[in-house]
Amino acid sequence: MRALRIEGEGGPEVLKLKDAGDPTPGPGEVAIRVRTAGLNRADLLQMMGLYPPPADAPPDIPGLEYAGEVAAVGPRARRFKPGDRVMGLVGGGAFAEQVVAHEREVMAIPAGLSFTQAAAVPEAFITAWDAMVLQGGLSGAQHVLIHAVASGVGTAGCQIAAALGANVVGTSRSADKLERCRRDLKLHHGIALSSGPSFADAVMKATGGHGADVVLDLAGGEYMPETIEAAAHRGRIVLVGLLAGPMAEVSLGRVLQKRLRIQGTTLRSRPLEEKIAVAQRFEREVLPLFERGALKPVVDAVHPFTGSTAAFERMQGNQSFGKIVLEWR
Repeated sequence: MRALRIEGEGGPEVLKLKDAGDPTPGPGEVAIRVRTAGLNRADLLQMMGLYPPPADAPPDIPGLEYAGEVAAVGPRARRFKPGDRVMGLVGGGAFAEQVVAHEREVMAIPAGLSFTQAAAVPEAFITAWDAMVLQGGLSGAQHVLIHAVASGVGTAGCQIAAALGANVVGTSRSADKLERCRRDLKLHHGIALSSGPSFADAVMKATGGHGADVVLDLAGGEYMPETIEAAAHRGRIVLVGLLAGPMAEVSLGRVLQKRLRIQGTTLRSRPLEEKIAVAQRFEREVLPLFERGALKPVVDAVHPFTGSTAAFERMQGNQSFGKIVLEWR
């Protein structure tokens, strides 16, 4: 099979289209013929040598999410058969013509979604749902603040929160992207950050002085002091990204006064059984919303695997709205 393999450390230029051995599914596993794969900033970090893959993932083939068809099933695998349309998350290896995954981590593609749309679902929607609902305790009629709301995880979180009945407030450095979120994704209040992270007062105004009950924080860094001020009493800040950097100077007194919970989370490094539990619950509780039209994948652009450099450069330049997808043509 062909695969995008990392040769050296650096930017998108270190990805090279090379031959690789076809993977063989083990007990309880399936091999998937990859049609499309979503891009993630974790892939960029892995190329730079800053985010090593877990031990069970290929060290030189990135790619965290895929959509395709089951090509073969291993011993004792019963959930799927060859030809089934599936999608899912892996620790790495999705930037290849085939990838192997445990059958309980694999999800059926909802009816009506193309392979391109399906590739934009797993990482963005599972991350946002797990962070806001399972860890942040989001329920209807609460206030949600989403940083980088026009990103892949941000657009997913915006839709999920709105579907639950929450008041959704989002930040972005692009007023145009905020307008698209309001028009297409049910964002209630957009805050354009044209001159740095100053948004706490605007969040308080948008929430009637209450503050954000749950914060889906893809920024971290210099955003954190304002995020703490924007949070409601007993608010939950769930940190899922570090777009604004890994370091922050904050007032711990405000954390105490507000009785805040600040929690970090990742999906990639979790044990297999935890990943399976999240995937199966997501399949039961969230995937039906795609079939009913309550949620929709947001695809920014589609590039061939042979044009991965341009795709990653678009991501690096913060030009995208939603997910960038690679496809085998």
